[in-house]
Amino acid sequence: MLITDFLEKNAKFYPDEVALVEINPENQMDKDTSWIEYSLIETAKADHYRREITWKEFDLKANRFANLLLTREVRKGDKVAILLMNCIEWLPIYFGVLKTGAVVVPMNYRYTADEIAYCADLADVKMLIFGPEFIDRVNACRDRLTDITAFFYVGETEDTPSYALNYANIIRYCSTDCPSIRNREDDDAAIYFSSGTTGFPKAILHRHSGLVASCRTEREHHRQEHDDVFLCIPPLYHTGAKMHWFGSLESASRAVILRGVSPEWIFQTVSRERCTIVWLLVPWAQDILDAIDRGELDPKDYHLEQWRLMHIGAQPVPPSLIKRWKKIFPNHDYDTNYGLSESLGPGCVHLGLGNEHKVGAIGIPGYGWEARIVNEDMTETKQGDVGELMVKGPGVMKCYYKNPEATLEVLRGDWLLTGDMARADEDGFIFLVDRKKDVIISGGENLYPVQIEDYLRANDKIKDVAVIGLPHERLGEMAAAIIELKEGCTATEEEINEFCSELPRYKRPRKIIFAPVPRNATGKIEKPKLREIYGGTRLVEAQITK
Repeated sequence: MLITDFLEKNAKFYPDEVALVEINPENQMDKDTSWIEYSLIETAKADHYRREITWKEFDLKANRFANLLLTREVRKGDKVAILLMNCIEWLPIYFGVLKTGAVVVPMNYRYTADEIAYCADLADVKMLIFGPEFIDRVNACRDRLTDITAFFYVGETEDTPSYALNYANIIRYCSTDCPSIRNREDDDAAIYFSSGTTGFPKAILHRHSGLVASCRTEREHHRQEHDDVFLCIPPLYHTGAKMHWFGSLESASRAVILRGVSPEWIFQTVSRERCTIVWLLVPWAQDILDAIDRGELDPKDYHLEQWRLMHIGAQPVPPSLIKRWKKIFPNHDYDTNYGLSESLGPGCVHLGLGNEHKVGAIGIPGYGWEARIVNEDMTETKQGDVGELMVKGPGVMKCYYKNPEATLEVLRGDWLLTGDMARADEDGFIFLVDRKKDVIISGGENLYPVQIEDYLRANDKIKDVAVIGLPHERLGEMAAAIIELKEGCTATEEEINEFCSELPRYKRPRKIIFAPVPRNATGKIEKPKLREIYGGTRLVEAQITK
């Protein structure tokens, strides 16, 4: 079975039922609009705030885009990239690519022009679909995108760049017939990007079989039924959001794509769309609880009784956060989801419903998965001892595309080394202890210290710099820069912050420390020493010792 088969089945059996809803809160109606009034607002006005498509429309749009690609000589195995913010067009485009036998390549919407060009070259991208937010970045690197034969623009006709075709205008003329392409479960399906501590992305190649397995794992874990409604907030380019939505795909249940994050917007959407399952990041859950504590948000003002499950992934979860959550929402089921792009996102390990007493752990192997904690020689550790977590299951990547050396570093037969250090308790629940690499996870986003360090070293006053993660109540971790100035130079924190203003906001250090940067005999920065000096004990370590 293929992932596209689920879509075609849903279009056949539930053609007129809503599959996807897009909510754009920046265009919302009056916040005091009642549910009944909201339902009766004329379509013309509501379209600026809310759009929806049925399962039949979803499938037909995917077919149209697939046939468009085929007329542009996309062939099986070609790479087609998606560079879009979350929107209702995203998933039909994704499935359209898969229906051609091509490999879909979602790109991080935070990528700079340089990163777009690098990743397009790395993945051998032949065609690129992009939205209005990316015109300037694509323009800036277009002269380096020489292997791309066609650009498709998802936006207003009058804004379409001269070198691109307008997506909406052109697909209306394409056939709605399903392409007669024979795909197999072992065929290549998708490339997702990941990075190590160097910050250079690696292209992770997955098969169709892995996508299908993600559907079944997600539905087994969170028990989606046909009447569930999933609220999707995180970006669809990431394996996390999409693979959680795959449970809705298999159960033919509705999903709501929320374009924006605030406690009020989340509650409004859950209330108005009758959402039953919500996946949050730690900062979002923290913001909701803080807004309730301040009296800015009152759950009684919303229809939340149908909300049955809140789950969190992408970063360590403070047990105190879940204790606070359960006091306010005692009837909610809760789950923690652990995964990585090399294992097709969440699900290889999860806490499991009903295991709130184990919050602080990432959990136990997921449905269809196995896990081990091993020493350097690949022997299993004793219970309670720390080692590297490795996982085995149907979502393990095929390889790092065009990078056999990196592939050999993490694959041991069918097993994947995660790079995370962990231990297991007497009940088999796994706790993360530290990351083997120095990636900082801040608000669910990976920050790569070397990238930030390299940027700061361009400052003429800086002799040396080290970036480490320090605990942060809301974000889990924050980036702190330890800066050693050149002799005779002075600088202020404000001056460094101003220097960093050209960095994307999420990459900017949140704490500046002027101090010597220690290095060992081989020239490596002694980051464990810096964490010890500046209180950089990882949040996950604090959880384990409680």
